[in-house]
Parts: sequence; C-alpha cells; structure tokens
Amino acid sequence: MEPIKRNDTGAAVEDVQQRLARIGHLPEEGITGTFDDATARALVDFCAAASLPAADEVTEKVWAALVDASYNLGDRTLYLRMPYFHGHDVLELQQALGALGFFYGERDAIFGAHTEEALRRFQMNLGLPSDGIAGAYTYAALRNLAHSWVGKEATHSPVRHLGFARAADVLERNAVCLFGTDEFSRSVASRMSNLSQATNPASKIISADSLSVPPDETMILVHVLLGAVDAEVGVPLVSYEAEDTLALRLASAVDAAREAPSPRVSVLLPGTVWLEAGPERSAQHYAITLLDALCSALQE
Repeated sequence: MEPIKRNDTGAAVEDVQQRLARIGHLPEEGITGTFDDATARALVDFCAAASLPAADEVTEKVWAALVDASYNLGDRTLYLRMPYFHGHDVLELQQALGALGFFYGERDAIFGAHTEEALRRFQMNLGLPSDGIAGAYTYAALRNLAHSWVGKEATHSPVRHLGFARAADVLERNAVCLFGTDEFSRSVASRMSNLSQATNPASKIISADSLSVPPDETMILVHVLLGAVDAEVGVPLVSYEAEDTLALRLASAVDAAREAPSPRVSVLLPGTVWLEAGPERSAQHYAITLLDALCSALQE
C-alpha cells in the first residue's frame, strides 16, 4: 500500500482518524479527512503504545497494527485458523476467559490453540455448542457475564472460596436440588445435602432423595455425574477440574442456567478416586469442595 502521510485527504485518512479516535488517541472532532498535525501526533502516540518505531505516516505495518488495535470484542467472528486471528478483540476475549477461570495462557492477542481450548470449555460450561467459534451466542453469553470479568484480572492462583461452614445465609437463600445417576454421584449429592443441613437446618440445598415435593421452576437442579456421555445437550456442564477455579466456573454456569425456564447445571467429576483415597473418603472430599464452590457461586 502507498503510505498515508501528512496533508493527504480523503476516505483513507478519515478511516485512519476514526480508528485512532476509537482507541483513544484522537478526539472525535479530529476526524476531518485531512492528515493534519493532530493526526500525526496521534499516530506517533499510537506507535509508542503499540511498541512500534515512531512514525508520522501510515505504512503497511502501521496500518496492520492500527486495524488490530481497533477491533473490539464482538466486532467479528473468531475461530482457529491459519494465519491466526490477532487483535484487541482477541486480547479482550482472553482477558474475559481468564477472569472467568478458563484461560491460563499468556494474553498475547493471538487466537491460537490455547485460546480455542479455553473458549470450548467456556461454551461447554454455559451449555452452548462447544465449537470453539466466538460468534453471536458466545458474545451474548460474555455480555451477560460482564459483571464477572470486566475490569478483573485473570485467575492465576487458587481462589479463596466462601466456605460452606461460613455460608449459612447462602444455604438458606438458595433452593438447590442435588442428584446423581449412579451410586457414587448419588453418594456425593447426599453428602453435600447432609453437610448443608448440618451447617444450617433451614438449608434449601438438599438432595433429590430428601425432597418431599417435586422441585418447582425456581429450584436449581444440580446433576452430579461421572461421565460426559450422561450430560444433557443445552445444559451448562462444569468440569470439576481445575479445582481452584471451580467456584468461578460454577457462578458462570448458574447465571446461564437461571435464564432457562427450569434452571439446571451439570457437574462432571474426574472419577471415583480422589488421590489414592477409597470411595468413602473420595466422595466426602468431592462433596465438601463442591458444596464450598457452590456456596461461593451463589453468594452474590
């Protein structure tokens, strides 16, 4: 491309100015269609911010960086391809997935394999098609969860859970029915119910075995399961692993579930053995950590 430089006029200059304005380097009144001194200064500022050599004209390299920087989350559909998508919208996606507990890699603004994997886990967690494509449904889900990630840093260290023993009010405020579909998952659900009742006898977090009447549409159903094959299509599926971000991911799933007529969430256990413990101790460990994470997810 021919460089766009001082004293040039026309649509190309206006496009440059609009992009500089969008990312905060030029005021709206500076969009004049003429490459003036204010535009040159804004371009120099942009190059410094983008770690590019100082330039007062738009070369092909500067233009590519300016285009990348002016994409916002939701402006385009993102997916894994070669060459990789890169830009500010990818950086925002990585930041959102990191704050929600799904992305652990370096935030490099490049939509690579790690970003796609994190996106697939986020989609599965919210009951969306897990296709690794950031499109309309994914962006809508991220907008609905904006309060959980906007302005927040990615989680790189273990999350401090609320602790069900200190969450008596959470137990009493939220109606949750826990159930499993095999002997081990039913044991985990029953133990979670017993722990919640022991903490607060007025707890509304109980197992299906303890229900005296059918659950109504306001009660959140939490399905504890061992195999993903048992998961229901369209139901948010939360993987127990990694344990340190379980509460964050449960909170996202609960938010999504509450949008449905009958809120429902599935939690996938990693197996029937925790470390090298036997079935009883393993079931108790999963019950304690799941109830802890659930209370943290429900506390807001």
